[in-house]
Amino acid sequence: MISGMAVAAKTLSPAIEVIGVQTERFPSMLCALEGRAPVFGTSTLAEGIAVKRPGRLTLELVRRYVDGVVLVDEGDIEAAILLLLEVEKTVVEGAGGAGLAALIKYAARFAGKRVGLVLCGGNIDPLTLADVIQRGMVRTGRLSRLTVTLRDLPGSLAKVTAAIAEANANIEEVHHQRAFTNLTLQETEVDFVLETRGFGHVEQVIARLKAIGFDARLNNQ
Repeated sequence: MISGMAVAAKTLSPAIEVIGVQTERFPSMLCALEGRAPVFGTSTLAEGIAVKRPGRLTLELVRRYVDGVVLVDEGDIEAAILLLLEVEKTVVEGAGGAGLAALIKYAARFAGKRVGLVLCGGNIDPLTLADVIQRGMVRTGRLSRLTVTLRDLPGSLAKVTAAIAEANANIEEVHHQRAFTNLTLQETEVDFVLETRGFGHVEQVIARLKAIGFDARLNNQ
């Protein structure tokens, strides 16, 4: 597709710059252009462009009409899919989001230019899309996990949840850990999965908990 688009663009105007995008896990075209052997990953979200060897005709067309090829990683593609879904209300598969992923990653290269993106293919599994959305929420701080250390006494958990509510964060999950810890018998760790407005809001929640005597930390790993 990129070769056909490149030919059409250059036919319309030789001044148009055409940039191809591949994933870091499958950089076959870039490596072919540079004359080096590619190293491949085991899988990629952008299955539609996971090609190990470019076609002979396609390679020649890319050499003639494409001005450069850039690489994006899996996180870049996930972020692009989520951004298109949130802002444009458009669902794309991994390969379809590669162009926007490159635009975001190499923003300085395209600054001040009029850029056109090809959004191709919405063939993404609903469960995969759900994972992309959830992971994107974590990356932006809108879904966060806090680990709070507290005295293992009646009422302690209620004080923590009240403080979280006062900070306007919503509790999605609670995991109370007693056995698998190095804390003393009088202490326990509780993991809270929270819906928040972003990392700034998370810091406000942590500050509120510390202000009333609870040790709290972000634990998104």
